[in-house]
Amino acid sequence: MLPLKNDLFLRSIYREPIDMTPVWIMRQAGRYLPEYRATREKAGSFMKLCKTPELACEVTLQPINRYPLDASIIFSDILTIPDAMGLGLSFVESKGPRFQHKLDEDKISRLEVPDLAKLSYVYDAIKLVRSELAGRVPLIGFCGSPWTLAAYMVEGESKPGFPRIMKMREENPFLLHSLLDVLASSVCAHLNAQIVAGAQAVMLFDTWGGLLNTADYTEFSLYYLKQIIAGLTRIYNQSKIPVILFTKGGSGWLELIADSGCDMVGLDSTITLKEAKARVGGQVALQGNMDPTSLLKSADEIREEAASIVTSFGGGPGHVFNLGHGITPDVDPEKVGILIETVHEVSKALHKNNT
Repeated sequence: MLPLKNDLFLRSIYREPIDMTPVWIMRQAGRYLPEYRATREKAGSFMKLCKTPELACEVTLQPINRYPLDASIIFSDILTIPDAMGLGLSFVESKGPRFQHKLDEDKISRLEVPDLAKLSYVYDAIKLVRSELAGRVPLIGFCGSPWTLAAYMVEGESKPGFPRIMKMREENPFLLHSLLDVLASSVCAHLNAQIVAGAQAVMLFDTWGGLLNTADYTEFSLYYLKQIIAGLTRIYNQSKIPVILFTKGGSGWLELIADSGCDMVGLDSTITLKEAKARVGGQVALQGNMDPTSLLKSADEIREEAASIVTSFGGGPGHVFNLGHGITPDVDPEKVGILIETVHEVSKALHKNNT
């Protein structure tokens, strides 16, 4: 296995000495990049892009080849598991994901952990990316949380508030738990397979956990996230595999999330980094948390905001700079370069002053 040339990302998670703050960006391989749009057009559809390992490898590497990022993330989708379960995933332009088959009680009772061979395209893409990266930066694997997957599966598509699963939570929680249990086993198996394929860190996206109140978040989301984390391979090929947990809208539950067994908590933009560090920074590393819309501002405003976030942490390891959610398609690629450059420059000076 090739030694990492840039292991800032992993060292910061594990609070080992670093000389600057690492940075990567959620959805860093995406429509804001002209090279991504060209490859997407070549593929013909989003699912074809995901399911063709060579193309998924190509777009995974595009932001790494363009910017001095400190981590890569495999190009895939959080909904690959329900697709492998036979629900028939597609993406409708400007509307998002849609399943050909909605779940009902009978279908839920027959759901099983999918044959991982149906997800082999993800693992093949990971192997290709690791080979092409040649040890430049670590590679992150990922999956959606059981609650988030269930929200899409029950609704059949993306819909504000996901009323169908919220109704199921009220009227038939036993049925919902049976669905979440199968999904938790599936997510754990899928992430472990990504680790075997070469992922050097894994991330759980609990995109819709914030829809719940505290009691329901604990019961219907966090319980299964803990179950997954407990079942993950944490050391592979003599290397530690960190787990990142990101619950969008979960800033009120930071202490609960930090107790999940994860190594790093992803933060959205609803909380300051300073507050998050004060609450849980001694227990876990923190990832985040610049508002994605900030990248639509002027170069000077981007520099100012990025510097403020980096400075608010106070320097030292334990922070990985990121956005509070995925980058949007309308961002100028040049602004992303300015952001990364600023994080590195400001944090270098800050880390130097702290040593």
